[in-house]
Amino acid sequence: MAPSHEAETAERPNKYTWSWFYRKFRPIIHFLIWTLFTVWWAYGLVHYRNDPGLGWLKPFLFWLAVTIRIVTLWIPIKYVMNPVKTVYRHTLYRGYEAIPAKLHKPLAAVVTVGVFLIGSMVPEESGENTRAARAQSLFGLIVMIAIMTLTSRNWSVIPWHTVIGGMLTQFIVAVFVLRTQAGFDIFNFVSEMARTLLGFANAGVIFLTDDTVPKLPWFFTGVIPAIIFFVALVSLLYHVGLIQWFIGKFAVFFFWTLRVSGAEAVVASATPFIGQGESAMLIRPFVSHLTMAELHQVMTCGFATIAGSVLVAYIGMGLNAQALVSSCIMSIPASIAISKMRYPETEETLTSGRVVVPDDDEHKASNALHAFANGAWLGLKIAGMIISTLLCIIAFVALVNGWLSWWASYWGMLGVDANGNGVPKLTLQLILGYLFYPVAWLLGVPNQDLLSVGELIGTKIIINEFAAFAALTDPKQHYHLMLPRSQLIATYACCGFGNIGSLGTQIGVLSQLAPNRSGDVSKLAISSLIAGIIATLTSASVAGMLATDGIIQSTLGAISS
Repeated sequence: MAPSHEAETAERPNKYTWSWFYRKFRPIIHFLIWTLFTVWWAYGLVHYRNDPGLGWLKPFLFWLAVTIRIVTLWIPIKYVMNPVKTVYRHTLYRGYEAIPAKLHKPLAAVVTVGVFLIGSMVPEESGENTRAARAQSLFGLIVMIAIMTLTSRNWSVIPWHTVIGGMLTQFIVAVFVLRTQAGFDIFNFVSEMARTLLGFANAGVIFLTDDTVPKLPWFFTGVIPAIIFFVALVSLLYHVGLIQWFIGKFAVFFFWTLRVSGAEAVVASATPFIGQGESAMLIRPFVSHLTMAELHQVMTCGFATIAGSVLVAYIGMGLNAQALVSSCIMSIPASIAISKMRYPETEETLTSGRVVVPDDDEHKASNALHAFANGAWLGLKIAGMIISTLLCIIAFVALVNGWLSWWASYWGMLGVDANGNGVPKLTLQLILGYLFYPVAWLLGVPNQDLLSVGELIGTKIIINEFAAFAALTDPKQHYHLMLPRSQLIATYACCGFGNIGSLGTQIGVLSQLAPNRSGDVSKLAISSLIAGIIATLTSASVAGMLATDGIIQSTLGAISS
């Protein structure tokens, strides 16, 4: 019997879809895209090369990124890397092999110390950025490394190659951002794009309300919409594969330079882009098989940095974008180094030698619109969690402060408010400020602001970074009166998810991904939280060594605005 028309239709390939069209005309599409951006860049080079507002560098970098991506779609990267590897093996590697193996690590440490000293001490003093202040920050970094070594689970097996490489990478990134015009311009460009992104979220807010709402100084209307929109956008980019491509490139770099496992490299590279919980989901098939050290590293990365969604929100609050973006990148190698000191690897890892970013088939969207809608729903849930967590934690801190104020009033511990009325001076923030007073000194904070920066660090840990940044940018509080150097260091020191609330998030996410490892996750939680906090503080210390008047004044201007 002849097949029915319905059966023929079902068996016939689905032609004329976008996927079919792209496969059919892939070379022409790629050529047209490259031609379009080449003409755009050439036009800008001719007409705007002397325009300080537009210029030619940013379009060139964008064109270069598009060109490299299209070229790598047709020419395997091995044709570029193999000659580079050959040259490396016959030049630098031969010199490395000529040095006795027992001297490799000592010489690497000496070179790293030399780079730190030259980078921080040679440049001339300017304003608050004195050599004494830089030496103070450098001493603080040494103290933090010493503490991590002395409290290590097994200090005799600490992989010093990873530690030295992580700290050196962190310093090089900081030098590029804080001491070079090109680095400053690139990160300034990223911050401009982030601010533009906020404008698109405000368009949605205006449609739902009116054009006066985005101008209100409310966290609910100024920050939450940007988070929801950004999460939806990330979901869309993840669906088309762009996020995985970026994560894969970063992961390969950290895998080969710092000698961490593939799972650790993927999570470390993904955390600043998609967050602490989502980054762990990238290695869902491997979570049950991670070693204890790998679990510790995965959690430490989550505590050491912040996600791209809230990064956009913090820029919208008026914080310095260059400091925030560079802190996120700097904290990746720092978290690896600190975690490996605190909990070095003693087992055989499953993903050693492999960098894999597996597909998430369980949550895979059917098309781009589906992915964007799923992202919007996920953004709403994340925003709801942030709102409820902030409300409850801030209310609880107010409860504690109320009890402390009541208790302090019996001892005559009174201050004077703006109206001249007596108010109790004892608060949880004040107590934490004194507890973190020496930490602020180790970061290189000027003496007059030690208590204030200590309070901000304590607020970030006991509540979260939202509350600390809100206090830092609030003109009604005394933090905006701090010296610009203190504000910069405080921005770096608070730029991480290392707080009590995130502790529950990490335990919950990893326990859901691998229920059989929930006991191990809970056992490592406090240690990884401490390691993540210290990793963030090392970035603040490095910023204290390298800050210039330009970046400091930029921070002051951003916060004041």
